[in-house]
Amino acid sequence: MTSTAPARRTRCKQCTGPLSLMARADALYCGATCRKRASRARVAAERARVEGEQAARVPAELRSRARWVRYSAKKVPLRIDGRFASVQNPSSWSDFAAASKATAGDGIGFVLAASDEIVVVDLDHAVEGGQVLPWAQRIVDALPPTYMERGRSGSGLHLWFRGSVPSGRRWRRDEIAVEVYSDRRYMIVGDRVPGTPLGLAELPNAAARIASLV
Repeated sequence: MTSTAPARRTRCKQCTGPLSLMARADALYCGATCRKRASRARVAAERARVEGEQAARVPAELRSRARWVRYSAKKVPLRIDGRFASVQNPSSWSDFAAASKATAGDGIGFVLAASDEIVVVDLDHAVEGGQVLPWAQRIVDALPPTYMERGRSGSGLHLWFRGSVPSGRRWRRDEIAVEVYSDRRYMIVGDRVPGTPLGLAELPNAAARIASLV
């Protein structure tokens, strides 16, 4: 049995113009310009795909706010150009689209600002072997269903609510480790727990509510 060689391309994959008769048999583009344009198009398509996936995992009420930063491997907040960002300096933050497109650091994070009245309940070391530990599950079940993410380590959970606390709070007792923030902190965003709402529930008197559960 003889194999049939693939048909030779006669037109540029990018501009559809004719390929030179002297072009290599496996040539796809008519020249360097079209090759570069095709490469840029692939990069743009990949970024659009990533942005679309992130948008599907992040609530609109977070995406609509210019509170976004990048973060480094050591969890340091970064501007979209890679310089250090500050949770107290709004000029170092960006909108969601710009932060998602940027390549600095390892991913995106959201800066909590008191004026937004968004509160995050951080359950540390709440997941083990892919299962939520009983103490953490009890807290999750006692709170309104809301947007929830895994922490970057894979062992923590972040529950996002509409609400506020006067200042950050932290509780440590036995295996329980809970923190609550609504100002001057940034949270890594993007790893939504499947099945959780793509929106933020109300949590009035957040600090007192959490204190009653721990």
